[in-house]
Amino acid sequence: MDIQALKNKVAEYKDIVIELETLLTSNPALAPENGGDGEWEKCLALEAWLKNKGFDNIEFFNAPDERVSRKNRPNMCLTVPGESDDYNIWIMSHLDVVPAGDLSLWHSDPWKARVDGDKIYGRGTEDDQQGLVAGILAVLAYKELGLKPAHTIKLMFCADEEVGSTYGIQYLCKLPGLFKKEDLFIIPDGGDKLGQTIEIAEKNIAWVEFTLTGKQCHGSRPDEGCNACLAGSDLALTLHNELTAKFNQRDTMFEPACSTFEPTMRKANVDGVNIIPGSDVFCMDMRVLPSINMDDVTATIEQICNSIKQKYGVAIEHKFLQFAHSPATDKNAPVVEKLKAALKTAHSIDAQLIGIGGGTVAAELRNLGFSCVVWGTLDECCHMPDEYALISNIIKDGQTLAVLAAL
Repeated sequence: MDIQALKNKVAEYKDIVIELETLLTSNPALAPENGGDGEWEKCLALEAWLKNKGFDNIEFFNAPDERVSRKNRPNMCLTVPGESDDYNIWIMSHLDVVPAGDLSLWHSDPWKARVDGDKIYGRGTEDDQQGLVAGILAVLAYKELGLKPAHTIKLMFCADEEVGSTYGIQYLCKLPGLFKKEDLFIIPDGGDKLGQTIEIAEKNIAWVEFTLTGKQCHGSRPDEGCNACLAGSDLALTLHNELTAKFNQRDTMFEPACSTFEPTMRKANVDGVNIIPGSDVFCMDMRVLPSINMDDVTATIEQICNSIKQKYGVAIEHKFLQFAHSPATDKNAPVVEKLKAALKTAHSIDAQLIGIGGGTVAAELRNLGFSCVVWGTLDECCHMPDEYALISNIIKDGQTLAVLAAL
């Protein structure tokens, strides 16, 4: 395989990058939760573009969703056969985007791609059209050079990533036989400005809402009531301090290198300063290292709640608003080794393995035993006004993916 020929071919695709980004940005793909009708218009525009380039091995895995006009959400897969299909290389991007937000903060129409030097502005240009386009550049280079990748490549364009992936990766993971244990999964939807970090692990995420019930009374007679706010404040501080002290393991792959247990949102309780509240509701955002058993964390939460109940005489209920956990991808997994080798070969980059505190679709795959990585060369301006992607970064990532498929 002529690696330099692959790199040179992808380097020619600046106009293709602009053409694709312009097409994709002009077709907003918003979930019903965000006032949209899903991803179909964008998906069909992309399908037509791919077919015009001679790609015809396209399949759809549509997830039923009665809320949108077509009654389902598209997950489109382009397969590019390789010399071997003992395993597949999956490049998994997503079609949906977040809303534009306050239009007054944009310097141009968020739904019309605007090119300014190396930057291409528009909602979705970075998240996740950069990764989507980079994958297409890689397979287009093979096609136009008349080459076959070493292993079969599958570009999966998913629905619903921005609001939970129920109709995207979660749906796909339930389809028997779609993925093989030997497959490699690359998710180009996160990274750094140099493209040198490979995310192989995520902290466990627990969002917990606590509701304390006491007895409301006049501020001058707290002895006649039961101050739920006082108990709630003690509970929040105790949870923070005791959980932090007990689960104090460190892992320098993450930043910060420890688990975090932070009180966040608090709901309104009473309307006057002179009213002792009989109800207090607050939330905590907990990000826990994957090496820590979440059953131990939840058991400790129960113990602390019971101690506060006895101390103040309040009732306490808690519920998990979000609970996500997944194992780390092995540092020596084939997908990690191949991406490291591709970065070194294509751009002389010595990759660094990291973990993150946020959640990605990689968790769904890791929980099923698949090895996957999250990676990209990003300025990290997703979800912001004036979101943009660097054309040079898209080409750079396309070169890396093309080289990886040759190894």
